[in-house]
This record gives sequence, C-alpha cells and structure tokens, in this order.
Amino acid sequence: MKSLFKKFWLTVLLSLSLVFPVFSQDEAFVRVQELPREAQQTLRMIRQGGPFPYEKDGSVFGNYERQLPKRPRGYYREYTVKTPYARNRGARRIVAGGAYPNFAEFFYTDDHYASFRKIRE
Repeated sequence: MKSLFKKFWLTVLLSLSLVFPVFSQDEAFVRVQELPREAQQTLRMIRQGGPFPYEKDGSVFGNYERQLPKRPRGYYREYTVKTPYARNRGARRIVAGGAYPNFAEFFYTDDHYASFRKIRE
C-alpha cells in the first residue's frame, strides 16, 4: 500500500512539473530594449519622477502574491504600463524597488502580478 501511495504522489509531482515548469534565473530577466514601447516610456517617466498618467502610479505595492523577493512594506512601488485599446489600467505594470526616487531595481509584469521579470539595463 505504501509503495502504491508513493508512486501516486511521484506521478502527481512529475505531472505538475510538466504543467508548471521551473524557469532558470536567466529566463526571469528582460532587457529594457525587449520591453514593449509603453513599458519603456513608463520606465523613463519613473526615472524622471513623473508626471504619471494614472492616479495609483507610485502607490505602495504590497507583494501579496509573493512573486518578488521579500522586503519591508513600502520598499516596492507600482506603476501602470499603458495597454493599447484597454478600457481600464490593464494588466501590465512596472514595480520599482528601493528608496524613491533612486530605485535600486525594477520588475515588469504583463499578467497582473502572476509573474515578474527583473529589468536589466
């Protein structure tokens, strides 16, 4: 019975690894020039200190999804990346980490915080 139980869980885990592949760290990065044009514009606005088109731009990002490294509350701030033809803010964001206005790191998501890629210069 124990052997059957172990085989069952091994099969489940192997199946999940196919559905949810583990990415290498290199795949969790995106270069600035590879970002959509709108994300590049948002990044420039962040570095210039604004002005920002959305009221929530610059608000504290709580990292409730725990997709980013754990940091003290207030470390991360979120900025909307315009999505062409969207009637709302859309799913794309840049999250800046560090002390405003000299952020230490930037992350991009195009799936509303489900995944992030660290932006490389």
